[in-house]
Amino acid sequence: MARTILHLDSSARTDGSVTRILSQKLVEKLSDADTSILRRDIGQSPLPILTEDWVGANFTPDEARTPVQHAALTLSDELIVELEAADTIVLGVPIYNFGVPAAFKAWIDLVARARKTFQYTEKGPVGLLKGKKAYLVLASGGTPSGSEIDFATPYVRHVLGFLGIQDVTVIAADQLMATGDSKISDAQKQIDALAA
Repeated sequence: MARTILHLDSSARTDGSVTRILSQKLVEKLSDADTSILRRDIGQSPLPILTEDWVGANFTPDEARTPVQHAALTLSDELIVELEAADTIVLGVPIYNFGVPAAFKAWIDLVARARKTFQYTEKGPVGLLKGKKAYLVLASGGTPSGSEIDFATPYVRHVLGFLGIQDVTVIAADQLMATGDSKISDAQKQIDALAA
């Protein structure tokens, strides 16, 4: 059955980036001849941060937006189309200073849009990107994954859930400065054990 994988890299590093290596290995594991892969490298092609003009355009109803406002939302719309098209999302996210890289936060800000990827109801917010599987591939120098000082993992899980993506698997190569290659090997084994 044909499916689409969105592969997002957010590491500022290219050479030797653990999240890049592991997320690519995961994409290869999950792919077959019928798989379409959408690749977005926000670590090397940073996204803009939100501006007052962007926020104003976002809060203006679609039918009332000016051409300038539509243009301001073009990249955001493109990123959302990628998310909507994907059955599976592979996120390569290093932990920088206990949290996600600024590039990844910029991506979140551009794709988390009311009436597009979530909506407010009388019972609270409801995510609109249901039925998708996400893999969060993490790496850290010293932060233990899932610990009280890991603000990246719960943040990504929460945001994805907010958008309707509840099925999230974390593959972590953490504390690499202390443990070295053993955590990379463990993460690779976790990837190898996944069903394609």
